[in-house]
Amino acid sequence: MQFFIDECLSPHVAVRLNETGHHVAVHPRDVGRRGDPDHVVLRNAIAEDRIIVTENARDFRGLVGREELHPGLVILPCVSRDQCLHLLLTAIAFLEAEALRMNEAAADHMVNRVIEVDVAGQCRIYRLPDTD
Repeated sequence: MQFFIDECLSPHVAVRLNETGHHVAVHPRDVGRRGDPDHVVLRNAIAEDRIIVTENARDFRGLVGREELHPGLVILPCVSRDQCLHLLLTAIAFLEAEALRMNEAAADHMVNRVIEVDVAGQCRIYRLPDTD
C-alpha cells in the first residue's frame, strides 16, 4: 500500500515503513511539500492514491467526509515516534485482516474508509463519507 505520512508525524515513520519492503510511504519533508495546507495534502493523496496517516483527526475527517472518493485515512493518537510506528503497523495488520475477511485487497478495502487507532492499539474502521 501507499501512504502519505502527515507533517505532524515524524519522517522516521515513513522511513521505517519503507524499510519493511511491503509499503511505500512519503513524508512532506522528503518530497518538497512541507507546509502544504490540509486540503492540498488531500488533493495530492487522492491524485497519488495514497492513504493519509495523521494525528489531525478533526481537520482530515471533515475533508475526507466531503470527498466522493478517497484512498483512505488512518488517524493515530499523539504518541512517541516509536509508538506511532507501532500503532500504524497495528492499523495495517487490522486492515489486512478486515480485507481478508471480506476477500478484498487491503488498499481496495481502505477506499472511503477511516481507521482510528487509540493509544492501546484498538482499531475502529468506518466509512467516510457514510454512503450507507
